[in-house]
Amino acid sequence: METFYLFIVIFLFILAIFDLSVGVSNDAVNFLNSAIGSKAASFKTIMIIAAVGIFAGAILSNGMMEVARHGIYQPQYFYFSEIMCILLAVMLTDVVLLDIFNSLGMPTSTTVSLVFELLGGTVALAIIKIINTDGALQFGDLLNTDKALTVILAIFVSVAIAFFFGTVAQFLSRTLFTFNYKPRMKYFVAVFGGIAATSILYFMLIKGLKDTTFMSGALKDWVHNNTSFIVWSCFIGFTILMQVLHWLKINVFKIIVLLGTFALALAFAGNDLVNFIGVPLAGFSAYLDFTSYGGSIDPEALLMTSLLGPAKTPWYFLIAAGLVMVIALLTSKKAQNVVKTSLDLSRQSDGEEAFGTSPVARVLVRTSSNMATTLMSVVPENIKQWMDTRFNQDEIILENGAAFDLIRASVNLVLAGLLIALGTSLKLPLSTTYVTFMVAMGTSLADRAWGRESAVYRITGVLSVIGGWFITAGAAFVICFLVATIIYFGGTAAIVALIGLATYSLVRSHLAFRKKSNKQTVSPTVKQLMNTNDSSEALVLFREHTRNELESVLAFAGEKFDKSVHGFMNENLRDLRKVLAAIEEQKFHLRQVKRIGTLGVTQLDRAIAVEKGLYYYQGNDFASEIVFSLRRMTEPCKDHIDNNFKPLNDAQKDEFGKMADEVITFISRCMLEIKRNDYTAFDQLVEKAVSISNALTQLKKNELKRIQGQSGSTKVSMVYLNMIQETQNVVSFTSNLIKVSRKFQME
Repeated sequence: METFYLFIVIFLFILAIFDLSVGVSNDAVNFLNSAIGSKAASFKTIMIIAAVGIFAGAILSNGMMEVARHGIYQPQYFYFSEIMCILLAVMLTDVVLLDIFNSLGMPTSTTVSLVFELLGGTVALAIIKIINTDGALQFGDLLNTDKALTVILAIFVSVAIAFFFGTVAQFLSRTLFTFNYKPRMKYFVAVFGGIAATSILYFMLIKGLKDTTFMSGALKDWVHNNTSFIVWSCFIGFTILMQVLHWLKINVFKIIVLLGTFALALAFAGNDLVNFIGVPLAGFSAYLDFTSYGGSIDPEALLMTSLLGPAKTPWYFLIAAGLVMVIALLTSKKAQNVVKTSLDLSRQSDGEEAFGTSPVARVLVRTSSNMATTLMSVVPENIKQWMDTRFNQDEIILENGAAFDLIRASVNLVLAGLLIALGTSLKLPLSTTYVTFMVAMGTSLADRAWGRESAVYRITGVLSVIGGWFITAGAAFVICFLVATIIYFGGTAAIVALIGLATYSLVRSHLAFRKKSNKQTVSPTVKQLMNTNDSSEALVLFREHTRNELESVLAFAGEKFDKSVHGFMNENLRDLRKVLAAIEEQKFHLRQVKRIGTLGVTQLDRAIAVEKGLYYYQGNDFASEIVFSLRRMTEPCKDHIDNNFKPLNDAQKDEFGKMADEVITFISRCMLEIKRNDYTAFDQLVEKAVSISNALTQLKKNELKRIQGQSGSTKVSMVYLNMIQETQNVVSFTSNLIKVSRKFQME
């Protein structure tokens, strides 16, 4: 029996490694968002600073894993076997749940997931114990709901407070510095830098280091009793230092951003480490208690009273956890995906939005716009003009490729640190994730980054993320409840099955994410096009990019046309569904290509931008029409097969099969013309398109004669005629596409 539970403990630690990886991937947005978004330093430098902060925070962690030991359940009423059941269910749920959120690029709270998983597993076992004891035990005896209620309160408190103060602080900062902040730095930068650096240090002392191993005893009491003295001394010292740095031509805002990144990373590792290794350490502690009896006690008879006491985490666990977190931060693509979501919602400029629109967002935007119009109508004209000069985005100072400037990045980090420190000192349950994300959203709103063209998308995104936080709590509770129940009643077989299921889920998620990431990778040509300042070079790159995209569209069209036709003829419903799914992805891709093309046109010389831009948009429209025609052809075919209607007869298959081969050959020839950028066979291809179209018209006439002779199924005939029509459209649009491509590529 000891061997069995040893295996469970080992597996808990294996899961903890994965949990550390996926947890860091999600929480990375907390401390990377501002530095990466403002380009305060190179990506490598930012990651190194964050990694050092994480490792230092992990080593200096207090090692107190109270939440997992007795924060939710009352261990003195649970047997060893029951505790291990809860802990295993929590870890299985946590790893999979966080990985799902990472794959979706949605930041969530690891604290919320841990607490509600513990709550879900505990409630499951509590119900079983209450039934088994005929009501001798009650819920009040078995679990402590205060922690869960506190976390629920944190969602509301953190969201409202962080968003409000983020908006106000950024409005004041922007009014003070404006978007062209450099000329005004000589007046305000020393005081601003002193306040910022002091706030960050205060945050590190109160939140990041307050319970670390060296912050104890006399030192901790001295810091507590002399907090005011420390704060004022630091403010004076940092103010002088920032002024000296400014005189030395060092950008003070970059120093603030990097210092804030280090502080948040340190606090994250020091305080949230319990969310990742607290559960396996609780299991390890319970196992040591169980083995101390030398196998003389039944695991279903040993109450876990030992978990009531505090336990220090051994230093080697902290170092190992720190190393895993650093490696995960430096290598995780999903961490960058989560950061990208936050940056997309807070960037200063418009562009391709990650989220769509929603009715709630539209109502909020409309209501806010009306309120703003009413409010501005009573503001004196001179004040409005003065405010417009303070928020003139044409003068914005941005690092190359930055989403927002250093002023906003500094406010994000300083305010997030202050709010978290304040919440900690007042014992208010402020979540790090909620605060940092909502501060970033508030500052972007104050900076007028949510314009009329983007507000509805940004608000939809924010509401989606906030909704995801609530979903985290509900999903964590329900899933862990079910997993704990299955493990309790299913025993070893259930554990093996659930481990296999979790492993499959993680592997599948990783493969799907890698496939998605590969599709979204920006080509080197596009990167060069966006960064070049030479209009002649831009034209060459733009043409190359267009050739690659049109070649890709025609390759897609040929492959999916072939699959659609033969899928219908062979009554292969699965292939038809795959074609429709691929078409939806291709439609989204073409929208992205069109956005890149719009940016590409702006890089061209004005003398040719209108002409070449027109040809580019026509080509993109024809490419889209090809994809739409494929969808209009495939969808009725899929519905026909799905309803189990009669298939095509032999005559129809024979006629259309031959024409389908000609169409595929025609598309392939057009694709090669574009790929080689050689249009010597252009006239032949145009003639071939006319020939195929005439042949397809003849197929229509043949089918209409069959309908008139009342031979065959009407439903089959309708689908068949639709296939012919949409095939004609594909041929026509392909012909037009190569015509436009030829004009675009010509000098």
